[in-house]
Amino acid sequence: MATKRKTLTLRGGDIIDVVEFHDGNYGAPSQPRIKRQKPTKEQMEKVNRLNKARRCRQKMLAYIDYDDYFGTWTYKKSARPPNMVAALLHFQKAKRKVQAYFKKQGYELFWFRNIERGTKGAWHIHFVMNKIQGAAEVITKSWEHGGTYIVPIKESEFYDEDFTKLANYMTKDESTIEYNQDGTIAKPRLKEANYNTSRNMPLPEPKVDKLVRWKSEVKPKKGYYMASIYEGINPATGYMYRRYTMIRIRGDDG
Repeated sequence: MATKRKTLTLRGGDIIDVVEFHDGNYGAPSQPRIKRQKPTKEQMEKVNRLNKARRCRQKMLAYIDYDDYFGTWTYKKSARPPNMVAALLHFQKAKRKVQAYFKKQGYELFWFRNIERGTKGAWHIHFVMNKIQGAAEVITKSWEHGGTYIVPIKESEFYDEDFTKLANYMTKDESTIEYNQDGTIAKPRLKEANYNTSRNMPLPEPKVDKLVRWKSEVKPKKGYYMASIYEGINPATGYMYRRYTMIRIRGDDG
């Protein structure tokens, strides 16, 4: 059997995230088993970036809602950090203040962040945090080095139902290729980046099934709708993969 399916069930079954792929130990459908070739450094870097964005997206599906916060902490030019180590310390100090407020209110803080230094020397920190009453004001007051921008995720330009856009944006780095509106490759805008998340967001182990064949079309389970579906080629194996996210229809007990 050359096809596998990994199913991740989140939020008590309200969200089902699936990836189907051809095992690299086998040939493509209707083709003989082939010898596994060692992927190139570039292929592995691309796979690692895809995996980082995938884990980010799945954690967001499990712990973040659409009215939670997407925000940015900016730096005044005079307050820019000399290096990434200093920027990390700035984030940690501000985050601890926010975390203390959440704890005092009886809540856990779930956070994602990407510290970015641009090619022209500017620094900023993108973050995603869960929302509780009064949190926006605390997040703003906790940052001492510049401005704060906060918006509900559903009102941001990176909103989509399975968090693909936001996860890709939050995990971008100096190797990420971006495109202009006309489809041409844009000039690099990041000199360096550092992505991380809080540790209190474990994911369950996915259920792994072996499939007899690769279906040309997938349909949502009864009681669910297909929030997204994407097909592509794994750059390390050269084989097709498919991922899709199903969300339970509200008010449906089936």
